[in-house]
Amino acid sequence: MSDNNNKRLKVGITIGDTNGIGIEVALKAISVPEMMEMCIPVIYGSSKVVSYHRNACSLPGFQINHSKSAEHIRDNMPNLVECIDQEIKVELGHPSKQAGLASFTALEAAVRDLKAGRIDVLVTAPISKDNIQSEQFHFPGQTEYLESAAGEGNKALMILCTSCLRVALVTTHMPLSQVSEALSIEAIREKLRLFNASLKRDFNIDGPRIAVLSLNPHAGENGILGTEERDIIMPAIQQSLDEEGIQSFGPYASDGFFGARHYRRFDGALAMYHDQGLAPFKTIAMDEGVNFTAGLPIVRTSPDHGTGYDIAGQGIANETSMRHAIYTAIDIYRNRIRYDEAKQNPLPKLFQDRGRDNVKLDLTKGE
Repeated sequence: MSDNNNKRLKVGITIGDTNGIGIEVALKAISVPEMMEMCIPVIYGSSKVVSYHRNACSLPGFQINHSKSAEHIRDNMPNLVECIDQEIKVELGHPSKQAGLASFTALEAAVRDLKAGRIDVLVTAPISKDNIQSEQFHFPGQTEYLESAAGEGNKALMILCTSCLRVALVTTHMPLSQVSEALSIEAIREKLRLFNASLKRDFNIDGPRIAVLSLNPHAGENGILGTEERDIIMPAIQQSLDEEGIQSFGPYASDGFFGARHYRRFDGALAMYHDQGLAPFKTIAMDEGVNFTAGLPIVRTSPDHGTGYDIAGQGIANETSMRHAIYTAIDIYRNRIRYDEAKQNPLPKLFQDRGRDNVKLDLTKGE
């Protein structure tokens, strides 16, 4: 097995919106001793801003190594890469363009180091999608930015995940009025293809089963409440099964699917639009949920919550989702190594997975 699967990974963590709770949950998440046993945290941002949040939230102090570059980080303590040169006025709980610029500067620096191999995975704190907008950042969110900046031509897929629930989206940051027009057989098939591949490679699931949600109430009621299920979603499911062997099922009405906990019978669920998938997901798993950007050559995760302006600076933000985001990024990085190594040499894995006594192949017979 590759040495990369055993080493402590360098986890880049961006500060997010400087007026929100991102810095607080990041500091809380990396302050526990177990974190240094798992990885080498590398925060991207400003030491002055970090200190401001630490004091405002009355967080206990711990030693952090400060450097101007990820090339000079230390492996025996958390690190902070000073990548924001301008003075930042922190206004806790209040959105501002300056906070948006700072969040982009940290994100840009971390992505640059991630692509250069100076860090191994990326965890991003929440941003304000409005305040981050500028000439340099003109994307609906960080997912779309990462697809452009580090995707190498690959398409991104947003997956919200816990250890037992994974929800992916066909459309992401889009007005609800545009969702129906954005749906097509190929668009859904593409997301099913990405989801299926991610469940195998990133989550170590063999033969994943994917539930596909409907767009309309009651799955359209045979066209009475909408025709997208009949004309688009069902053909996409059938073609994905027939032509690519993807085990996808549905479409299922979202309310009954989550209300009756049918998601427990599947390895993942594909929602048609943002709130259809994320509202039930966050109801079920808000504290430990993780946003993972699948489909890209890089590994990026994020907490499943927003900037939390209403509680910023009060010291009461829950860091569980941020901690799970760090752990999930590490797990996915290592799962990819295992998967790729198994694909390079499939015969030993066959014996390992099924056991010598259960192998169906008779290797003594020739063709």
